This record gives sequence, C-alpha cells and structure tokens, in this order.
Amino acid sequence: MNAKKKNGSGFLVQGSILAMASIISRIIGLIYRLPMTNIIGDAGNNYYSCAFEIYNIMLIISSYSLPLAVSKLVSAKMAKGSRKGAYAILKGALIFAGCAGLIVTLIVYFGANFFTGLLQTPLSSIALRVLAPALLVVAILGVLRGFFQGLGTMVPSAISQVIEQIVNAIVSVWAAYVLFSYGTKLGEQIGDAEHLGPAYGAAGGTLGTNLGSVAGLIFVLFVFFAYMRRFKKKMRKERDVEVDSFGYTMKVLLLTIFPVLLSTTIYNISGILDQGVFKNIATMQGYTSDQIDVWWGVFSGKYKILINVPIAISSAIAASSVPSLTLSYSEGNMESVRSKIHSAMRFISLIAIPCCVGLAVLAKPIFMLLFAGTIETLDMASVMMWIGACAVIFYSISTLSNGLLQGIDRMSVPVKNAAIALVAHLGVLALLMFVFKIHIFAVVIANAFFALLMCFLNARSLIKYSGYKQEFKKTFLLPLVCSFIMGLVALGVYQLFYRICALPNAIALFISIIVAVVVYGFALIFLKGITEEEILNFPKGTMLIRILKKIRVFK
Repeated sequence: MNAKKKNGSGFLVQGSILAMASIISRIIGLIYRLPMTNIIGDAGNNYYSCAFEIYNIMLIISSYSLPLAVSKLVSAKMAKGSRKGAYAILKGALIFAGCAGLIVTLIVYFGANFFTGLLQTPLSSIALRVLAPALLVVAILGVLRGFFQGLGTMVPSAISQVIEQIVNAIVSVWAAYVLFSYGTKLGEQIGDAEHLGPAYGAAGGTLGTNLGSVAGLIFVLFVFFAYMRRFKKKMRKERDVEVDSFGYTMKVLLLTIFPVLLSTTIYNISGILDQGVFKNIATMQGYTSDQIDVWWGVFSGKYKILINVPIAISSAIAASSVPSLTLSYSEGNMESVRSKIHSAMRFISLIAIPCCVGLAVLAKPIFMLLFAGTIETLDMASVMMWIGACAVIFYSISTLSNGLLQGIDRMSVPVKNAAIALVAHLGVLALLMFVFKIHIFAVVIANAFFALLMCFLNARSLIKYSGYKQEFKKTFLLPLVCSFIMGLVALGVYQLFYRICALPNAIALFISIIVAVVVYGFALIFLKGITEEEILNFPKGTMLIRILKKIRVFK
C-alpha cells in the first residue's frame, strides 16, 4: 500500500519541484516587468509582446516539443534498463535541436520585418532580431532538461529555470533603460521619439531573454557533464542490451516530436492569431494605432502576465506526469494511470480555482500595486481580470489534460482538440468584435472560450482512452465553494483596512491575501474538501499535518 501511494504521488512531488521553480520564475518575471513597464510604457509592452508572440511560435515549431518528447522516450528506455538507448535518444535530439534551432534563428533574424508587418507592428522588428539567437540556445537547453526529466528528476530543470529568470530580470531592466534612452534620443533626431523610445526599450527587454537562456544552459551543461561520468560508467556495464540504429532512433524521435509539436503549435498559435485578427479588425473599425498599441500592451503586459503565474503550475505538473504515466501505461497498469490522472486533476483544481477567485476580487488593488507607473490604464486592466480570471482554471486544466493524453500515448488527440477549439475561438473573437464592438475585451473572452472548449474536448478524450471518470464534488465543487468564501472574506478585509482604516494599498492587500490563504485552507478542511491522506501526499505534507494537529485541526 505504501509503495503504491509513493508511486502515485511521486510525480506530484517532482511536479511540485518544477511547479515551485516555475512559480518563482513567473514571480521574478512579474517583478522585473514592473520597472520595465514603467520604463517602456504600454506601447513598449505592445512591441515587446508582439516580438515574443512570433518568437514563441518559432520556438514551438523548432524545439518546444523536444523536452516532452525526450523525457517520454528516455523514460521508456530507462524502464527497460537501457541506458545506451536513452543516450542514443539524447544524441539524436541534440542534433535535431542544433539544426532546427539554427535554421529558425536565421529565418527570424532576416525575416523580422516581414513577420512584424503581418501583425501591424513593424517597430517590433528591432526586439525580434535581438530575440532570434535565443531560439538556438533554448532548443539545446530544452533537450538537456527533457533528458533529466526522463530520468525522473526535475531538479536541474527547476534550478536552471530560476537562474535563467534571475539573469533575464537583471539584464532586461538594465538594457530596457539604456536602450529606451538611446531610442528616445534617436527618435528626437528624426521626429519620432514617442515610438522609437519604447521600441528600443522593448528590444532591451528581449536581450535579457537571450542572456538568461545562456546562463540556464551553462548551469545544465555543468550538471550534465558531472552526471554523465557516472551514467557512462553504468552504461558500459550493459552487455546484452541492443541499441537501435541512428536512423531508427531519429525516426522514433521525429514521430514523437511531431504530434506534440502540432498540439503545442495549435494550442499556442491562438495568441499570435488573436493579435493579427484583433489589430487588423480594430484598424478597419477606425481605431488609431496608438489606441490599439496601448490596448494590446495592457492585455499582454498586465492581464496575461498575471494569469500566467498560476497556470505555470499546471504546465509543471503536466511535464512531470508524462514520464510517470508513460511507464504505468506501458506496463498496462490502468488503475495506476487513472489514479495519477485523478491526483493531478485534484492538485490543479485546488490551486487554480482559488487563484481565479483571488485575482478577480483583488484585481484593482493588485494592478494598483504592480503597475503604479501606468495608472491611467488601471480600470481597463481591472475589467479584463474581472471578465477573464476564469481563464486561469480553464487553461490550467486544459494544459494539464494535454500532458495527460500525451502520457497515455494519445499524441494526436490534443492536436485535433486544439484545432477544433482554435477555429471556434477565432469565430467567437470576430463575432464579438464585429457585432458587439467591444475591442480588446473580445480577445479576453475569446481566449477564455478557447481554453474552456479545450477542457471539454480533452476531458471527453481522457474518459474514452483511459476509462477515467471525473469526480466533481471534491475536485471542483468544494474548492469552488471554499474559494467563494475566501473571495468574500478577502474583499471584506481589504476594504476594511484600505477604506476604513486608511492603510496603504500594499499593506491592505498583503493582509487580505494572507487572510484569504488561511480561510481557504480551513474552509477546505472543515467542508471535507481535502483529507489528511491527500495532504500527506503533497510536498512537505507530513510537516503540514504535524502543524495542523498541533492546532487541533486534525486529531
């Protein structure tokens, strides 16, 4: 029984390590975006996000699927005791990453004007050219991270993510300041300081991504070379293990990469399509380019930045669940598969639902604190969060379910589901813009709709291919009830300390968040939304139970 529980919760522990690193990285990313936004403004955020949307699509096409594919294949080889086979996968993946990364880097660098012109944001080409070399570095870094994940450890990936983001933060803010000043001076000479300053500032922000990825790669290479001494020593002892030919290894790798690539491309291409559709329709409707730039800057640089922090947890759990599910599925242990799916869904819902409610009820004070330098767009950002906070739940569950389906060898299913959701969501976006004329808020609603439809389609597929039956009361209903209680208390506490006691916004917000966390936790326990056994399966669960027993929450 203990072995079974350990097997069932082990991937959650590893996923939690990666999730914690992802959250830390997102928080660092959020923190450095604050001074950077104050430097480059909402217009600069528009240039920055446009470059990143193009960069992300090119990254997905070239190498985004590599970590998942490598971890899946390495895990399968290690389950058979074939270190030589795992090493062959690694070599093939590194060759693929180097070639694909270099080709896409050159395409992006020399085609920057073309790509940014399609999105009606030509000045983003400066930032996009600066970003281009990162495509090669991240491709190689992704393969090494996937190799360690396939071996069952998320620690190198987790630490390298934090190092990458720290370097990114420092360089981005410094370079944004320096290049914003340079762009402003250059703009004054040619009479366009209003646009060239933010454009060059955005390019400075993307320089941090380049140097951050280099720092992450250096760390992972250090760990890799240290580990490979022991790995190769054990590999040489494998006498009777057959190793697939290089051609067959590359074939298997490519057949694994392409379904994941198609799924992630379709799943993530919605951002760049939204930008193109929104900007072109908004231009047709007579809005000025300055209005459009500010609206998109608020959406991408404030709303999306904030909702992506909790969504990072689901990405980490999805990444950690694939090797574990692959192993259980290859052994034909469907009971273990269903148990892991249930654990992952429970874990995500317990976090995503309160995050959604918390962001919605405290949207205005959060934006007041984080983006004081662009207070003129505070109301717009707050309305976006009120409308679109539900996307946190939908994206978290759909991201997780993508990984779960890939873990049970249904690689093409998320591709089909994402394609259906993509087409439907573009129709909703066009309808909202043409008929209801709600400009940027149409993008917020359409994004949430896309993720919701993905949740529904993926859930149906999980039931069909794994026999998993979703439990609703403890997984969704009770966390939702507890979150509403938490939200009402948090809002009341904030209003008490900010309006009545006249405390500064930051202090009132901090107190309300602490109270919210405590209220949610106790509400879950008292309404039996979580059991002592489930808490024990979480990271540091034993320590948490000890504390709860001391204060007599559990007997």
